[in-house]
Amino acid sequence: MLWRKFAAYMMLFTLAFGLLPWIGKAPAAQAAQAASKIDAMLVVDVSHSMDTSDKDKIGNEAMKMFVDMLSSSGDKVGIVAYTDTIEREKALLNIQSQADKEDLKQFIDQLNRGPYTDIAVGVKEAVKVLQQGSDPAHDPMIVLLADGNNYLNKNGGRTQAESDQELSAAVEEAKRKGIPIYTIGLNADGQLNKEALAELSQQTNGKSFVTSSADDLPQILSEIFASHQKLKIVPVQSITGNGSYQNVTVNVPNANVMEANISIMSLKPVEWKLYDPSGKEVAIPSDDVQMSRSKSYSLLKLLQPGQGDWKLQVKGADKDRIDINLVFNYDLELTMDPIPSKTYHKGDKIKIGAYLASNGQQLQNDALYRNMSAVLNVKDLDTGDTVDLPLNQAGDRFEGEFEVKDKHDYEIKVRAEEKSFYRETEPVKVSAKPAGAGASAQAGAGDGEADKPFPMWIVYAGIGLIVLALAAGFLLAAWKKASRGFVGQMVIEIRDENTGEKTYPQYKKLTAFKGKFTLHQMLQLAPEFKETEKMVFMPGKSDRILLKNGSAGTVEKSGRAVDASSGLELKSGDRITVPLQQVDKTVWLEYIV
Repeated sequence: MLWRKFAAYMMLFTLAFGLLPWIGKAPAAQAAQAASKIDAMLVVDVSHSMDTSDKDKIGNEAMKMFVDMLSSSGDKVGIVAYTDTIEREKALLNIQSQADKEDLKQFIDQLNRGPYTDIAVGVKEAVKVLQQGSDPAHDPMIVLLADGNNYLNKNGGRTQAESDQELSAAVEEAKRKGIPIYTIGLNADGQLNKEALAELSQQTNGKSFVTSSADDLPQILSEIFASHQKLKIVPVQSITGNGSYQNVTVNVPNANVMEANISIMSLKPVEWKLYDPSGKEVAIPSDDVQMSRSKSYSLLKLLQPGQGDWKLQVKGADKDRIDINLVFNYDLELTMDPIPSKTYHKGDKIKIGAYLASNGQQLQNDALYRNMSAVLNVKDLDTGDTVDLPLNQAGDRFEGEFEVKDKHDYEIKVRAEEKSFYRETEPVKVSAKPAGAGASAQAGAGDGEADKPFPMWIVYAGIGLIVLALAAGFLLAAWKKASRGFVGQMVIEIRDENTGEKTYPQYKKLTAFKGKFTLHQMLQLAPEFKETEKMVFMPGKSDRILLKNGSAGTVEKSGRAVDASSGLELKSGDRITVPLQQVDKTVWLEYIV
């Protein structure tokens, strides 16, 4: 393994030389990203203070509705329930079916409340889980449901200052990693610390909301989804029940809608029927329509609905108010043509072009473009002033130009929108400062000097030294890693699931191991436990150890499966269980320092 990695560095060396002829060439176009998925952590305060702040368990309803509004597959979501410690935790689950969503909602319904509150504990854990288990291609986010107040155990030895410091560090890490924190303040008893929650959201580019009623949840969650995925909430009429079916029109504006989420809130149960644009009734549920119900909401999810006016018939109890919200999910991104140069002069005109892309391919749909408006957002980085310049719709793209007004630095991006969504390109910086222009002129001065090729041996030698330094650093790091020792001991118990009998605890000192060891080694390499040979322990920081699970088996913590494929950190006192698949036994482990 070591020499394979070393060989990889040599391949890097060769590749670097092979790519040299291409260095400095501008890309033909910026690649469009596919529709982004979400990696979300739902963090909920389950302390006894919530008995009054959230007596109706609106927080639970909000989390369940959030799960229902996620895409039918591809998103990941985890749950942290905290007091002054982590009470229950659900690792990031990759949603692949409706059954996965039901599993999450059952977990939410089983949450119990306990004493004391420390908001730093919940936020810190959520940030850590996203750092360890999120997909780099997904958009991470945290939704915090709490009253914003701390109630620390006076006999616990932890001070408010320590909690504040830990929370500040977690928020700073979330900000650094681009993880927005959306807060939902639960305020049934009027004791909400609104300012504390709003500050968390403000620092991380999230949003803050307040509610004391489940009636607010569709609007709040719709706004969270709209903000995070660059969508707009489409207003749908509210109706008053009269005991008969009433028609509600749901317009699907174009063929690029992946999902339409229709949330229905009412105090009393409602009935509904659904008809597609051709007038044909659609079964609920069916392959194309998913349905979710809870005590405070109902949600219909239309999968890849056809363009046009759908008819929703709703029958509610007499005089019962029925609120309906609609949010679309799109597989669309906006891409801006590459800027030819990054350095300009005052008075220069920069051609701007942008287009929509779906699945990485330019979208050719003139009708969709005609229903959209686009602007070039120009921010003067010297003055802070921002201006929007209208762009023209030119078939299946947007076009325009930007005239450089001053010798300043600018940041530009394109924003395009229609009534149900908007998209923005990544910002690009351009400069018109004299230093940049002077540098350009100086580079072009002197015909004789310009004709001389750059001495490439300097580049080759530099790359060679860098690769050799990387290889040497890798070998040194690998040697140090292989020599690191362990501290503490592992308590092992094995339970026979057929009889319920458990072995006496075995105390295994870890100081005898160096670099890494497997669970199979701790189980004395017994053949019946062979499936644990890919569960590897490695030294961690601060007297902790790291478990990496490379097997098909599961690892459980606090009664719930956790993702240990990329590493599960264990501190002193942590307990985990490993249910075996090839024999009816479970291995119980406790790490002690």
